Amino acid sequence: MSPVNDPESDLTRKQRREQAREQRKAIEEAEASQVAQRKRLIQLGAVAGAVVVIIVIILIATGTGGSKNAPAPKSAAANSALATVTTMLQGIPQKGNVLGNPNAPVTMQYFGDLECPFCKQFTVTTLPTIIKKYVRTGKLKLEYNSMETATKNPEVFRTQQIAAYAAGAQNLAWYYIELFYHEQGEEDSGYVTESYLQGLASQVPGLNTSAWSESRNDPTYANQVISDAQAANQNGFTGTPSFLIGKSGGTLQKFEAPGLTEAGPFEAAIEKQLKA
Repeated sequence: MSPVNDPESDLTRKQRREQAREQRKAIEEAEASQVAQRKRLIQLGAVAGAVVVIIVIILIATGTGGSKNAPAPKSAAANSALATVTTMLQGIPQKGNVLGNPNAPVTMQYFGDLECPFCKQFTVTTLPTIIKKYVRTGKLKLEYNSMETATKNPEVFRTQQIAAYAAGAQNLAWYYIELFYHEQGEEDSGYVTESYLQGLASQVPGLNTSAWSESRNDPTYANQVISDAQAANQNGFTGTPSFLIGKSGGTLQKFEAPGLTEAGPFEAAIEKQLKA
């Protein structure tokens, strides 16, 4: 005998089947959502890892991941810088802030901030060629002038620039300037301290450090920093390094180099003045 069909019982079974289907659907959707979330997390992790790798590469390439401090005097790095600067400058006449034959037919004024990384870039890549080809041969004299750009503290700027000019009292300013650039620390790291300035002075060949310390109090050099700033403003300079080139004794003209790591444009400008 077949079972008797009960409408209420049939309706209950249908409801149960529908509920079961909805539960399975909800479970499947939840599982799919979890899979998608895991994929997103994996993707985000991969992106974050790539960003970290890129940052590390940039820090290594730019050198900002290294030491913030300038090399200590007598260290291997400082000795290497001194050897490079000595090779570049030894035997070339100096007077005050001027490097080269005082009777050179062409003059180039170089406006810089000793903490400026772009000045360092110019110093270590292009300036050695200019010095070797034109200054050492008596065709060009270089005059260093101060312009505050990278140094954030005006008093620190004044102190460091005066320290370089004070070495000029013994006709050794360019040694101090070049050592500063070659041993420059990380910008805004506060590496320019009295110990750092004294350390540079101790490296300058033949510098009487006691006399140098006394010269730092000479108001002549503080006034020179001020007059340099006025000259930079009059010429409309907005950054360092900036340059003026022209016939010695005449009016110098602003020279805007297309780049700081190629000597070619500087050589062309100097040759033009030599031929004028």
